[in-house]
Amino acid sequence: MFGMGFAEILIIGVIAILFLGPDKLPETMVQIAKFFKSVKTTVASAKNSIEEELHIQEIKEEANSYKQQFVDATNELEKSTGIEDLKSEMHEIQKGVYVDADTSTKPIAPTETTEETAPKKPEVVTFAKKPKKSKGLGLDDPIDDDDFDTTPSEKA
Repeated sequence: MFGMGFAEILIIGVIAILFLGPDKLPETMVQIAKFFKSVKTTVASAKNSIEEELHIQEIKEEANSYKQQFVDATNELEKSTGIEDLKSEMHEIQKGVYVDADTSTKPIAPTETTEETAPKKPEVVTFAKKPKKSKGLGLDDPIDDDDFDTTPSEKA
């Protein structure tokens, strides 16, 4: 234990009995045992954390190797199928289509509008209030639907 032999432990025990006395020595031994137990669990947990981190590092390295294999396979597939050539040909075709579309557009001359092709005027509906007979001041009279005229008018 900590590189100490039996003689050193015996000397420490005798000194502890002299300073603490036989009454407090058992309580002190229990506290020391609890301290060593907590140190031991802390060291074990740190060791487990380090092992987990090393395992995670191994998993990351494995994932990176798979990623590299995937990238290599993708590059090899692109080279063998000639996808880059197809992409460049597609871009050339698209450029040609855009050039043809730009050169073929001509300004369109305005056409004459006739009454048949001209847009019609919208119909306007107004609500004009009909005059009604008042019995008195008119404040207590209810408003009926007959109070408003909903016939279309031609004001436009």
